[in-house]
Amino acid sequence: MRFFKDLSLSAFTAGFVAVLVGFTSSVAIVFQAAQAFGANAGQIASWMWALGIGMGLASMLPSLLWRKPVMIAWSTPGAAVLAVAGAGFSMNEAVGAFMLSAALITVAGATGWFERVMNRIPMEIASALLAGVLARFGLQAFLAAQTALPLVLLMLATYLVARRLLPRYAVPLTLVVAIAFVAARGELAWSAVHFELAKPVFTLPAFTWQAAVSLALPLFVVTMASQNLPGVAAIRAAGYQMPISRLISFTGVMTLLLAPFGAFALNLSAITAAICMGREAHEDPARRYTAAVSCGAIYVLIGFFGAAVTGLLTAFPKELVAAIAGLALLGTIGSGLALAVRDESHREAALITFLVTLSGVTVAGVGSAFWGVVAGALALAIQGLGRRTRTAHHDSNSNSSKNESAGKTASP
Repeated sequence: MRFFKDLSLSAFTAGFVAVLVGFTSSVAIVFQAAQAFGANAGQIASWMWALGIGMGLASMLPSLLWRKPVMIAWSTPGAAVLAVAGAGFSMNEAVGAFMLSAALITVAGATGWFERVMNRIPMEIASALLAGVLARFGLQAFLAAQTALPLVLLMLATYLVARRLLPRYAVPLTLVVAIAFVAARGELAWSAVHFELAKPVFTLPAFTWQAAVSLALPLFVVTMASQNLPGVAAIRAAGYQMPISRLISFTGVMTLLLAPFGAFALNLSAITAAICMGREAHEDPARRYTAAVSCGAIYVLIGFFGAAVTGLLTAFPKELVAAIAGLALLGTIGSGLALAVRDESHREAALITFLVTLSGVTVAGVGSAFWGVVAGALALAIQGLGRRTRTAHHDSNSNSSKNESAGKTASP
């Protein structure tokens, strides 16, 4: 099978790091969202089963079919919205809201309107958006030194030396050294690991207008604006051409099927996608799909073992996770910034997009990724209007000068 010929240690490690970063950075928010609807232990395990199976299959199947790295994740801002707004709603109403949001996402993909919007965003703005999203992880990698200075310094030194001597294996070697270091210091929380299989629990959906307004619509908006938008930016910044509308519809359909078991929202990934689409995964872009397939396979494993694998992943110190994520994304952040400022006519708008996105500001429940694009688009529009005004004024002055010269020439 071609997949096994294309697979490499660096690609598999990129897939593992993507899972590590994706789960440990937001799994607690997913637990909080489930608990907001009164979920018991069995239902929480079912959520992990549905999300793991959904993310795994939705990443693996398109990646194997197209041999391009397709990365699907759960909606972290969506989980945050649910954790806050879920109080007072039953699990049945929540499932109904998940299905309504999924239907809206499916329509957004099937009609192609989301891809048409993305096609109008210049590459510089998209690259600045991606760099702004990822730069926060780069900052967190070094902020982790405040509480784990020896670990972060060791990881940074290992990464720099490996980049010089074995660049393809810089991230795997850094991860191995970090795990060995924290294990030797007794800092792995093995008590969080409980081996048991997760069982899917079906919840009959209930549709109410209150849940539609309070849960479904906010979930749809933040998933499209804060997840799918930077997800598309990550795909295009990496140089891959994919049928975006079909992918959006695919995530909507997968969510519809798995929503009764706890899959609240599946969407394109940005951060973990950047890990699997970058040069650290593989030097050859045509073989990076193996990183996404590896990531998907681990997600499926997590789905079956639920709480056990989640406990294993959360056993790592948070500083280790933050540092490995930031180091793995350094190359992608640098490439995004380089693309963002390459064209002087788009440079200021791109920097505004980058800074607004990096700020993490949230307005009306919508994250900074969306507002960064809005700010950059407004800057481009104003600058474009100014250029057209100056051009028109210059042309007017030129015509006046020509007319005056012609008049003087015609004078006796």
